[in-house]
Amino acid sequence: MRIRADIAALIREGHTNASIAHRLGCDPDTVGSARRALRLPPADLLGRLYAEAVPTGQVRDYQPPDGRMPLSPARQAANRATLLAALRGEAA
Repeated sequence: MRIRADIAALIREGHTNASIAHRLGCDPDTVGSARRALRLPPADLLGRLYAEAVPTGQVRDYQPPDGRMPLSPARQAANRATLLAALRGEAA
C-alpha cells in the first residue's frame, strides 16, 4: 500500500485519525489503514488525546474568536489570589 507522505507525517506527529482526515479532506478510514500499514498504534495510545489542544503549541496560528487566549487553571488561581489580595488592600 502506498501511503501519502502528508498522512504519514501527521500520524508520526501523533495526531488522531479524525484530525488528520479533517485537515487533509480525506476519509478517516484512509488514515486508519495508513496507520495500520505503518504498524503504529492508535493516537490515544500514544498519549495524545487532543492534538489540537490550546495552548500546547501544536496549533501555532490559533486565534480565539474574542482575541483572548484561554488561561490554565493554575494561572486562573494565581490571578484570583492577586485580585483578592488587592481587594483586601494587601501589598502584592
